[in-house]
Amino acid sequence: MKGPKVKRTASSKRWLDRQHKDPYVAAAERRGYKSRAAFKLAEIDDAAHLLRPGAAVVDLGAAPGGWTQVAVERTKPRTTGARVVAADTSPMDPIEGAVVLLLDVSAPDAAMRIRDALGRSADIVLSDMSPATTGHKATDNMRSLDLAETAMRVALDLLAPGGSFLVKLLQGGGEVEYVQSLRRHFESVRRVKPPSSRAESREIYMLAKGFRAEPA
Repeated sequence: MKGPKVKRTASSKRWLDRQHKDPYVAAAERRGYKSRAAFKLAEIDDAAHLLRPGAAVVDLGAAPGGWTQVAVERTKPRTTGARVVAADTSPMDPIEGAVVLLLDVSAPDAAMRIRDALGRSADIVLSDMSPATTGHKATDNMRSLDLAETAMRVALDLLAPGGSFLVKLLQGGGEVEYVQSLRRHFESVRRVKPPSSRAESREIYMLAKGFRAEPA
């Protein structure tokens, strides 16, 4: 028996049409990636060379796991002793080579639990966390910035000296002050937008390298 027809909104129709035409969606399916977002990290890493074999990596807000998959591929835990820990409040399927934690990264003990799973300080902390958007620009910006602040707090607790931090932001408010905070803790900070990030998207990534144990 056929179920009831679901009436799609104009926005959902546009989203489906965009997904069908998106070459990164098709490429992710061919490669077995859990999301097209995997290519964003891969493209950033192709230029920045963060994910070296043997590195200790933390992926915050990791679900569904595309970034974690790229981190595992490039650090090669099975042969190099690398460690990859993925944390999210949403359940994730296991990813071979990674430790997956069901964890709210804003919890007071989040950094401690991640460090315990990692077994050492992190070389790289990644955050592709996104807020549940409302369509109200100021609200969405504030929520994105809150997540980025949370990610930075965790990164500062976990990183080894010289480590790197990659975090997503929405353009539109607050990022100037955020970047200033990053510059107190890292030797270099720059904005990156990989080719697979849709042109119309307000998302950008801040790449901070050379973590200082003592802020400038």
